[in-house]
Amino acid sequence: MTVHPVTIWGEPVLHRRAAEVTEFDGTLRELIADMHETNDAANGVGLAAPQIGVGLRIFVYKFENDDDVPPRGVLVNPRLTLSKVPGTAPDPEEDEEGCLSFPGESYPLKRADWARVEGFDGDGSRVDFVATGWFARVMQHEYDHLDGKLYVDKLPERYARKAKKAAKQHGWGVPGLTWMPGVDPDPFGH
Repeated sequence: MTVHPVTIWGEPVLHRRAAEVTEFDGTLRELIADMHETNDAANGVGLAAPQIGVGLRIFVYKFENDDDVPPRGVLVNPRLTLSKVPGTAPDPEEDEEGCLSFPGESYPLKRADWARVEGFDGDGSRVDFVATGWFARVMQHEYDHLDGKLYVDKLPERYARKAKKAAKQHGWGVPGLTWMPGVDPDPFGH
């Protein structure tokens, strides 16, 4: 297994819809193993293939939950059905998210409290479960990556301005920027 560099906001693969997986084979299973290894090294709760420069509809997660879903898994070609997103402003403490591809920064974002998750595992077997609370948030966050969206693209205006300012200060927004989990300092201080 190999730890891959994590792409940073501005890398084109992060900003376009990822392609469907068509082959469930050893190459796919190796990619999934590498994604788990990279996510572990980055202390992440999830990692989408575009975050390591691979434009495929795959994400891995590692998150203890109360939904009787294994705390570590993979979704290939997932689909999400969501409950309504509350119309209230996000709580700066309760709704704060971070992203390995917008490293070291965190902003509040409202998400649906419930998600039905359907897709496939790395062997092509069907996966179907309901995620609630923060686990639902993780599913939505990773799924957005597959559609070329980062959570900072969905922030309310007030926080979007702060995110754009941070990106400018870090020099992000251009291709070719990465950080290496397990080598570079952990951007979230884990």
